[in-house]
Amino acid sequence: MRKKWAVMGLAASALLTFPFSAFAADEVTATTVQTNLDTFFVFLAFALVLFMQAGFAFLEAGSVRMKNAGHVAGKTVLTLGIALVAFWAFGFGLGFGDGNGFFGYQGFFLSGEEMKPLFGALAGLDIPISMMFLFHLAFAAVSLSIAFGGFAERAKLSVYIIFGVLFMIIIYPIIAHWVWGGGWLAAIGMQDYAGSTVVHLTGATAGLAATLMLKPRLGKYNKDGKPNIIPGHNQVFSVIGVFILWFGWMGFNPGSALTPSGGFFTYVALTTNLAAAAGGVAALLISWVVLGKADIPSMLNGVLAALVAITGSCAFVDVWAAVVIGLVAGVVTFFTAQWFEKAGIDDPIYAFSVHGIAGMWGAISTGLFATPELAKQVNVGGAGLFYGGGFHQLGVQLLGMIGTFIFVLVLSFIILGIMKALGGIRVTEEEEMMGLDISEHGSYGYPEQMKAVGEVDRTRANS
Repeated sequence: MRKKWAVMGLAASALLTFPFSAFAADEVTATTVQTNLDTFFVFLAFALVLFMQAGFAFLEAGSVRMKNAGHVAGKTVLTLGIALVAFWAFGFGLGFGDGNGFFGYQGFFLSGEEMKPLFGALAGLDIPISMMFLFHLAFAAVSLSIAFGGFAERAKLSVYIIFGVLFMIIIYPIIAHWVWGGGWLAAIGMQDYAGSTVVHLTGATAGLAATLMLKPRLGKYNKDGKPNIIPGHNQVFSVIGVFILWFGWMGFNPGSALTPSGGFFTYVALTTNLAAAAGGVAALLISWVVLGKADIPSMLNGVLAALVAITGSCAFVDVWAAVVIGLVAGVVTFFTAQWFEKAGIDDPIYAFSVHGIAGMWGAISTGLFATPELAKQVNVGGAGLFYGGGFHQLGVQLLGMIGTFIFVLVLSFIILGIMKALGGIRVTEEEEMMGLDISEHGSYGYPEQMKAVGEVDRTRANS
C-alpha cells in the first residue's frame, strides 16, 4: 500500500514540476475546439448515412422473393465497394473539384489535406478534406443503391459492376457539381439542402432507365397486361429496413448543417421527423380507403417518400409546411406506384415512385414553401411562391429538377443501351426462374428453405 502511494506521489510531483512551456505548442484555442467539434459532428453524420446501407439491405431483401434475397443483400456491400473506389478516384474531383459550371476537373485520387485548395466549393469549411470526402461518399453510395433498386431480380451481376462504376464517375458527380460543387445550378440559387434532387432523383432516374430496358420480371403480367402481385418474402425485414433508413436519415438532413453550433441541426431534425410521420400515416390511410385494407408496404413507402421529399426542403420551410410536404409525398407515392404498375413498369422496390416522384416533389416544395428568413440563414436562393418570392425560386427549382431528370435518363439509357448491345444486361429465363442467389453466386441466402422448395417441385414434376 505504501509503495502504491509513493508511486502516486512521484507522479504528482512530476506533473507539478514539468515545465508548462512544454504544452505551448499544443495550446487549445476556441477555433481548434470548434474545428474538432465540427469534424466529429460530420463524422457522426457520415457514420449514420453509411449505416443506411444496412437499411437498404433489409428493405430490398425483404421486398424480393426468397430465391433472390441473398443476391440483393450481398449486392449492397458490392455497391459500397464500387462507390468508394470510383468516387475516390474520379467522382469527388468531378463533383467538388475546381472546374467550370458543368463539372470539376481537379482533385482526382484524393491523397490528403494538401489537396484541399483544389476544392474551392468546400474552401470555407475548416473540416478536413478527407472527412468531407467520406461525408459526400456516403451520399453518393445511397444514390447508387437507389439506382440499383430498378435492377432487382433480373439484372446480371456484371451489369451492377459496370454501371455502378460509370454512375459514380460520370452521372452522380456531375449532378452534385451542378448543385453543391459550384456549378450552374448553384450559381442561380437552387435549393437542395441534403439531396432530394442530387441524391434521390438522380438515383431513381437511373433506376427507371434500367427498369424500362430490363423489361418486367417473368410472371409479373398476364397476356392481357394485367399485373400480378409478386410479394416480397419477408415484410418484417422491410419494416426493419425502413427503421434503419429513418434513423440514418438523421445523418442526411441534420448532418448537412456540418456543425452542431447554433443548434440549427435540431430544427432540421424536427422538420424531417414530422414529415416522415405525416407521410407514413397518410399513405396507410389512403391505402385503407382505396384497397379496403391498411397496407403495410404502402405505409413504409409513405415514410420513405416523405423523407425523400423533405430532404431538399428541411432547412428552408416552416414546421407546418414540413407536415404538408410529408403528407403529400405519402399520398402521391401511393397513387404513382399503382399507376406505374398498371402501365407495365415493373419496379420491384418502387424506387422511382419513392425516390423519383417524391424527389421531384421535394425540389418543387422549396419553390413553394421556402421562407425568406430560412433562405437567408442557409444563404441559398430566396423565398418561395407562398412567401412573397413570386415564381423565381419555383422556376429555379423546376429547371434544376427537369435538367437533372433529362441528363440522368439520357445518359443512363446510353450506357445501358451499349451494354445491352455488347453482352446483354438481363439473366436468362432459366437463371431468373432459378433465382439469382444460385445462378449468380452458387448458393442460396436461405439454403434449407430453398432446398425444401426444390424437392417439392421435383416431386410434383415426377408425379
